[in-house]
Amino acid sequence: MANFQCETQNGETHISAVILDLDGTLLNTEQATKGVLLELLARYGKVMDREKEDKRLGMIHEEFAMAIVEDYELPITPGCFSQEIMSMYYEKWVQAKALPGANRLIQHLHKHGVPFALASNSRRKSIDIKMSNQQVWREYFSVILGSDQVKSGKPSPDIFLEAANKMGVDAIHCLVIEDSLTGVKAGKAAGMKVVAVPTLQNAAEKYSIADSVLHSLLEFRPELWGLPPFEDWVDNALPIEPFYLKGSCRSGLLYQPSDSGESPLPDQDFGLYFGWAKFDTHEIMVVASIGWDYGCCTCKRKIQIHLLDRSNEPICNPQVQILLVGYIRG
Repeated sequence: MANFQCETQNGETHISAVILDLDGTLLNTEQATKGVLLELLARYGKVMDREKEDKRLGMIHEEFAMAIVEDYELPITPGCFSQEIMSMYYEKWVQAKALPGANRLIQHLHKHGVPFALASNSRRKSIDIKMSNQQVWREYFSVILGSDQVKSGKPSPDIFLEAANKMGVDAIHCLVIEDSLTGVKAGKAAGMKVVAVPTLQNAAEKYSIADSVLHSLLEFRPELWGLPPFEDWVDNALPIEPFYLKGSCRSGLLYQPSDSGESPLPDQDFGLYFGWAKFDTHEIMVVASIGWDYGCCTCKRKIQIHLLDRSNEPICNPQVQILLVGYIRG
């Protein structure tokens, strides 16, 4: 087992192992299953309350099922609800894609011999289904635990303590990376350091109990925790798995069509990116700033576009396709 026992930049003990959550941290399962609960509730004439559901992020399934049946006054038992929704989830989970920086982090930890575990509030069977298209991940994790393999799920610290025990690492030398407040609380209760990467960016201020709060895993700096640093930076630029944007560019802002049928960006896509923009036959280098526009009651995507090396030839059609291939460290 790799040993990183020395001091970090802030004088604290180095981290020896990392424990990762799955849903919303590594996999974009929420986007893959978007609309499932809405569809199921509609069968019973109910309308989903988005605010309530946001607060349920990170719950173990049994608690989630009981809460849904009670809150929406469904004429079925929690067990029947579970059977209905699970059959719908199974079809969608296999479509879940890795979140920004997830593959990079897993490959990095494995390359440097850092033990790392998966600790999810999902049942173990559900974890296996969700990761069915991520076979390399399954091979690289030292430990994989679901909530049904410990006495209590998060926010209890049981699953994190069991993961540390199976890796043979003291809790104080473990770093937890989580997206939900439930998971953050569990990590702190276990006596571990916690990095939060909130799924709900407009609720980031609620994560103050975490030791660090990031917008995405691309911002994670292992060396701050005594772990080997990433070696893929080129100055302050990072090659990434390419992704596309499209819409209408007006006054330096990209307006995306809501009915395009394409999956919207995950919340964790944030920061400065570079790539290419195509207007009709024009291809122009571009820098895109992806962030949020916070209103009094709303939180909307804000994508600013800056065209580089633009010729004097006017662009008549504002419709644009953008391919982003790199991330710029702020």
